[in-house]
Amino acid sequence: MLTMDQIHHIRQLYYTQGLTNLSEISRLTGLNWKTVSKYIDKTDFNVPDPMPEETHSYKKLDPYKALIDSWLEGDKGAPRKQRHTAKKVYRQLQKEAEGFDCSYRLVADYVREKKVQLNLKKKEGFIPLIHQPGEAQADFGAADFYENSTLRSGKYFVLDFPYSNSGYLQLHRGENLECLLESMQAIFEHIGGVPREIWFDNTKTIVTAIAREGNRELTERFTRFQEHYGFEAVFCNPNAGNEKGGVESKTGYLRRTFMVPVPRFISLQEYNRQLLNDCDEDLDRPHYRFPDQMISERFAADTAALLPLPEKPFDTASYMRVRTDNWGKFKLDSGKHIYSASPELAGQDIWVKLTAEYVLVMDEHRKPVVTHDRLYGDDTQESMQWLPYLRCIAQKPRSLRNSGIYSMLPGTVQQYLDNCRNSERGRALKILSELTERTGFDSAVQTVSQAVTYQVTDADSLMNLYRRLYSDVPVLPPLTPQPGVPSLSRIDSGLSDYDLLLERGCGA
Repeated sequence: MLTMDQIHHIRQLYYTQGLTNLSEISRLTGLNWKTVSKYIDKTDFNVPDPMPEETHSYKKLDPYKALIDSWLEGDKGAPRKQRHTAKKVYRQLQKEAEGFDCSYRLVADYVREKKVQLNLKKKEGFIPLIHQPGEAQADFGAADFYENSTLRSGKYFVLDFPYSNSGYLQLHRGENLECLLESMQAIFEHIGGVPREIWFDNTKTIVTAIAREGNRELTERFTRFQEHYGFEAVFCNPNAGNEKGGVESKTGYLRRTFMVPVPRFISLQEYNRQLLNDCDEDLDRPHYRFPDQMISERFAADTAALLPLPEKPFDTASYMRVRTDNWGKFKLDSGKHIYSASPELAGQDIWVKLTAEYVLVMDEHRKPVVTHDRLYGDDTQESMQWLPYLRCIAQKPRSLRNSGIYSMLPGTVQQYLDNCRNSERGRALKILSELTERTGFDSAVQTVSQAVTYQVTDADSLMNLYRRLYSDVPVLPPLTPQPGVPSLSRIDSGLSDYDLLLERGCGA
């Protein structure tokens, strides 16, 4: 069927531009001349009334309906994944029903309608009002937090159990598939099982496309995760987050309970473990609809209905091959985020392992090189791990200025290296590598800044400054006089007294 734009183009050529040769219009539009003639002569462009749907009488199935109905009735008490499909019904009829000669399409249409009558088939747009134990709903919320005194805008994943009104959350620096899978896995392992059914939004981290019939095309890794843990993923209608209103409310409740005031912590990993335990304690309160029952009591029914954990956990990280540039760097997230690898890996294909919190750089043999904190946000950002670069130029200090690494170094480090003698520069670079490996590049830069301030350039002074700034040297308390120790009297004497002693031979 032609689009209205195509039809308009045909009629414009004929009526507006005066092109009356139908063959010429056919050539210009690439359409059959009969099609061109049809739309030139067409006078009624009203939308046709919808044709009534054809209803099946299924008369040919009459001898077998009772048998089919008995199979489908028996499915009411069976797990969702162990119910009869149309294909299974068709094959059973071929084996068990004498004289069966109906088509698969006829059987499939009847089974589909019968499942709707028996409420065995979940309808698109159906909002469950009665939740069964072991069902869950998933969503993300937004929250700020301080990590190592740095304010971040992050996301937290929530898994809500509507039957018991219990919920668990995990905090991350952003929202992606790794955050989703790691959060779900951590919660599964903490509660000791897997929900049988989990409701999701049509988030692009999971759903790549929605077909006209409502079927979803899912990312391969999410499908693998789903099959690994055995749960059924159910998706809301587009723009219908209200279909899982339980988790919408739980997302707000958990933010008010655990994210107010803005949390502060050192380790995000440790904080997430703490959050799981805090959620356990939050179960000890009455249910809002059943005040005579504690949430923890109803959650016991949830946990009893969980699927068992698999023997082997799923690897939630993603792996990809990337190519580094001439400086040994590579880009992720459509070029927004830049990470360093190593100058020795410049212009090569390397492996990258992505988790929710880290980016692990590996060489072509998958040997680890460096690890970065994963970057999030829409702004262009760069993460630089200096140790491989410092080790590289420490081996060839004379090539420092021509290596391309020199221009990437902070100004104070450039100034310090410029002031070093050639004989000292290599040793200073090795010390910078050592300091970076001990306590990070920032501490090495701070030490260099102190060296520039004191106008010292030798490597020994650099190491002494570092020890003064960062070595954990305990401060000794002042000595207190002990009994029996003679006190010393102050001696006021000039240098002439010492000269006299030397003349008498006391200095030998």
